[in-house]
Amino acid sequence: MLYDAHNHLQDERLKPQLAAVMAAVQAEPIAKMVVNGSSEDDWPEVLALAQKLPQVVPSFGCHPWYVKNRTPLWQSNLSWHLDQVPSAIGEIGLDRWIKDRDDAEQEEAFIWQLRLAAERNLPVSIHCLQAWGRMLEILQAGPRPTVGFLLHSFGGSVEMVPALAKLGAYFSLPGYFAHERKVRQRETFKKIPIDRLLIETDAPDQRLPDERNHHPLQDAEGKPINHPANLRGVYEFASELLSIPLEELSGQVEENFQRLFGQLESRATPTPGRPRRRTIARWLTRLGRPLNYWGELV
Repeated sequence: MLYDAHNHLQDERLKPQLAAVMAAVQAEPIAKMVVNGSSEDDWPEVLALAQKLPQVVPSFGCHPWYVKNRTPLWQSNLSWHLDQVPSAIGEIGLDRWIKDRDDAEQEEAFIWQLRLAAERNLPVSIHCLQAWGRMLEILQAGPRPTVGFLLHSFGGSVEMVPALAKLGAYFSLPGYFAHERKVRQRETFKKIPIDRLLIETDAPDQRLPDERNHHPLQDAEGKPINHPANLRGVYEFASELLSIPLEELSGQVEENFQRLFGQLESRATPTPGRPRRRTIARWLTRLGRPLNYWGELV
C-alpha cells in the first residue's frame, strides 16, 4: 500500500473534478493521504473530506502565506476543527521567500501552533523556505510533539539532517525533485535515514516530470496540475533514487507513516450529537463575532 504524507485535496483546482480524481486514487493502492489545510477558509473543506473519504487523514494549520488573513478567533477555530476528527496540525511553518511578509507574525503563529501540537502530541506538517537556520533554532528551543514532525518537501542542507532527525523529524520527498535541476535535493535525500523517509505528492502542486506522470491533469483554465494518484510515480522515483526495490521501499515508508500518523486512527471519535455548525461559524468568525468552543454565537 502507498501513503501520501502531504497533499491538498481540498484545493479549488481539484474540486470540479474531484469525483474522477478520487476514482483514480481508489484504483491505485493508496491507503492514506494527509490532506493539509492552510487557513481558516479551507479548514471546513478538509473536515468535510475527512468525514466522507476513508483515505483522508485531516490536518489543520495556518500556513505562513496566510498568517495575515487570520481572524481574531483563529486559535479557537483551529482547536474546534482539531476536536471534530482525529487530526494532525499543518501546514504551518516559516517562509522567507514570499514578498511583503512579516517575519515576527510568521514566527508567532508557527510557535503557537507548534506548542499546541506538543500539548496534544499531534504530528505536525512543516513548510520551510529560506528560513532553515531559524527553523532549527525554534525546534531546538521547543516544545515539540513527542510523536514527531514532518518536514514537507525537505529542502534544507544535508548537514542539518542529523540535528533535525534527533529532534524527531521525518523528511518527505516530492515528485518535483525528480526534475533534472533539483540535483542538490536529490543528493540530500540519499543521506536521509531510511526510517525517517516519507513520500508525498503535494497535489495539485509539485508535478512530476512529464515522463513520470501517470495521471496527467489540468485545471479549469487548462493549466497542468498534479494528480493525487501520481503517488505511485513518486514512489518509483524514490526507489530509483535510493536504489531500493519498490516493494521494500513501500514497506519501510508504510512503517514510517504509521509511526508518525498511525496513532490518529486509534483516537476516540467525536461525541455523537456534538454540533458542527461549520458554515455559520465560518462566516461569523470572518465578521469578528465572538463564538464559544462549539462554534456558537455568544
